[in-house]
Amino acid sequence: MSIDPSAHIHPTAHVEPGASIGAGCQIGPFCLVGPEVVLRAGVVLKSHVVVTGWTEIGEDTVVFPFATVGEIPQDLKFKGERTRLTVGARCRIREGATLNTGTEGGGGLTSVGDDCLLMTGAHIGHDAHVGNRVILANQVAIAGHCQIGDDVIIGGLSGIHQWVRIGRGAIIGAVTMVTNDVIPYGLVQAPRGELDGLNLVGLKRRGVERADITAMRAAFMMLAQGEGSFLDRARKLSEETDSVYVREMTDFILGASDRNFLTPK
Repeated sequence: MSIDPSAHIHPTAHVEPGASIGAGCQIGPFCLVGPEVVLRAGVVLKSHVVVTGWTEIGEDTVVFPFATVGEIPQDLKFKGERTRLTVGARCRIREGATLNTGTEGGGGLTSVGDDCLLMTGAHIGHDAHVGNRVILANQVAIAGHCQIGDDVIIGGLSGIHQWVRIGRGAIIGAVTMVTNDVIPYGLVQAPRGELDGLNLVGLKRRGVERADITAMRAAFMMLAQGEGSFLDRARKLSEETDSVYVREMTDFILGASDRNFLTPK
């Protein structure tokens, strides 16, 4: 066991031998920290938090009561293999959230990036990879093997089907089921997840140049109404565009995936 002298551990908390607790960590009442857990400097476990499995939590992340971080996957194929979960720095994991480790068949790693907000009851399933600055609102469920890009926002009570990819900067409305890939900067809403445009508000907030936004809007219209299949239109766009944002969209569409795409109506 390695516990930095500056860490504060409540007398009712249980830290198992082998855990590594960094400088300035605070472990509140009735928390459980498993033997393979690494808490980097400044991590706070408020109270009644379970952190178990082969799990690493990055600097200054705060975990709120009744969250469970690093439990085994909800996968009947899991046979006890040694797999990991990593959580980045400065995340906020709110009450009742659940994050599972990976599976051998899925690569063995579940990962969450830096500066993420996982609201009450959010779930991240096995072998999912969540980028930086992602916001999951209350009760969002991310199924196994999903890939969630940087700066994605997912509204409350939404579900992301296994193997789905959501591109950088996309926004998913509340109470939405997403069963196919979402292009970068896409706007998805409706109960069965319809691609309804671009996340223009998010683009403007990030200071994206007007010329790039105009190019992306034109690209979206071409993807919606151009000749040929959706992939044909993406290939044509990729050959013609000078915009790095449009190129990001086309590279995403033309990349490897186990799912079809939500396409513009």
